[in-house]
Amino acid sequence: MGSLFNVFKWLWYHINYIIIFVTPLVLLPLPLVIPTPEARCGYVIILMALYWCTECMPLAVTALLPVVLFPMMGIMKAGDVSIEYLKDSNMLFIGGLLVAIAVEHWNLHKRIALRVLLLVGVRPSLLMMGFMIVSAFLSMWISNTATTAMMLPIAHAVLQQLQVTEARAEERDLQTAAEDNLGFELESKEEITDEKKPDTKLQLENGVVQPQVAQESMQDSWRKAMEAKYDLLTKGMSLSVCYSASIGGTATLTGTTPNLILKGQMDKLFPENGGVINFASWFGFAFPNMVLMLAISWLWLQFMFLGFNLKKSFGCGIKSDRDKEAYAVMKGEYKKLGGMKFAEGAVLTIFILLVLLWFTREPGFIPGWATVLFNKDDAFVSDGTVAIFMSMLFFIIPSRLPTFGSYGFTEAGKMIKAPPALLNWQVVHERMPWNIILLLGGGFALASGSEISGLSKWLGESLAPLQKIPPFAISILLSLLVATFTECSSNTATTTLFLPILASMATAIQLHPLYVMLPCTIAASLAFMLPVATPPNAIAFSFGNLKVVDMVRAGFILNIIGILCINLGINTWGYAMFNMGTFPQWANNTHSQP
Repeated sequence: MGSLFNVFKWLWYHINYIIIFVTPLVLLPLPLVIPTPEARCGYVIILMALYWCTECMPLAVTALLPVVLFPMMGIMKAGDVSIEYLKDSNMLFIGGLLVAIAVEHWNLHKRIALRVLLLVGVRPSLLMMGFMIVSAFLSMWISNTATTAMMLPIAHAVLQQLQVTEARAEERDLQTAAEDNLGFELESKEEITDEKKPDTKLQLENGVVQPQVAQESMQDSWRKAMEAKYDLLTKGMSLSVCYSASIGGTATLTGTTPNLILKGQMDKLFPENGGVINFASWFGFAFPNMVLMLAISWLWLQFMFLGFNLKKSFGCGIKSDRDKEAYAVMKGEYKKLGGMKFAEGAVLTIFILLVLLWFTREPGFIPGWATVLFNKDDAFVSDGTVAIFMSMLFFIIPSRLPTFGSYGFTEAGKMIKAPPALLNWQVVHERMPWNIILLLGGGFALASGSEISGLSKWLGESLAPLQKIPPFAISILLSLLVATFTECSSNTATTTLFLPILASMATAIQLHPLYVMLPCTIAASLAFMLPVATPPNAIAFSFGNLKVVDMVRAGFILNIIGILCINLGINTWGYAMFNMGTFPQWANNTHSQP
């Protein structure tokens, strides 16, 4: 029995190697028994899906499999596969990340966060609202993980201070109450002889002499109640930060990777779509949806962790001492940042300019600057062009205003002759998640292989019976499927696998492709139930004394809220924005351009 247990233990320790070697052999009959391009491409997709779900190899390494398998199986030429790994969407992603790195490098995100929190105040409900708004806003522009990692220590410092000051204030209140209730000590105190004096101090309460033990037990029970309250508050605050970071990432095209995968897949599968997904159109649909999700999520977390005593939670009137002390902690953190430096101002200016250029490039209701200046005959300038151009400025603009005086000295004592630029390549090299670029490329290669091999067409025809189901039901069911799948797989891998299949299905049943692709892309970011689902969840789990059951309870309802909000959006303002009622002409031609 013991030896059998040891065998299982050994197998479990080596599970990744077993999956890597056994899975291709188990799947091998598929291309051998059905020797068609569709089956060969299906073999590659199933193999990659299993590798991605189990994470037996790094996700980015799995994403490189098409470079090896597509040419060897005669699906695509090596040159055609390789070119898929650096598309316009990747350039948009790199540009967006360079902006995020500059913002983080100069601590601009921390300044924005603390400034907003100082405006909001420290009452529990307002504090949770403040942290959720800041986390959502920041994760629209910088990574969800970086947002969570920065916001959680601030949240915990504020909560700790609130707990300490409340303990002090409560002790003072108890002492005052005890003194008031006791009134004055017995006048006959002097007559009590030392022999008769009990060990505990006598007190008069409601006309009865009682030992101080009662007061101590009261203090003890109050202390336990306060610890339980702050434990719950810490859990709620930790979850509110990581959830709002994931929700905020859905609001902009560069906010999280699945959004960019959708843009890339749309451009790949429907090359004639006329840039239906760009920064402005995505923001127009996703931002109101994000605000709605955030508001309802706040209400649910408020109900779950703070209760619905709104007067107590929001507070009104003059701030108490404990509020002032907790506020002072945030004020102290803000003061540590010092005055706004030239570098921070420069980064903020470039960031605002980039967002404005993105919004006005092709707003849709009027010709944008790109249409007027560059895109008269063809779409020469894209959102990626703007992102790369603006992010190049970080390597050109100095971090300090040029002067004729000294710029100070380095740590080694050497005089600085010229100020460094806002960013240098060393910082970028350390912080840039290069693996995501390969993941994006792997997704585009898979979509291209599916198209060329005929697998997309076969899948579309197989899913044609779905035409009998109402479109809104298809959208809700697929969103649920994707939201469930993304709990145990990365959101990047989930969207990469699902979007080409959804595009084929939509074309086959003559449904607007975005009607199913858009909700499923956002649903891939709704990984709220498990600590392993996303890095923000894992960070919150390690920070907030959370149990898995806490996350499942809170996250399950949030998943439902998210799916309902997305489907409400796609059937109301999204329906009008993208003209979902008609099957677009560009969707008839599903073959991507080489």
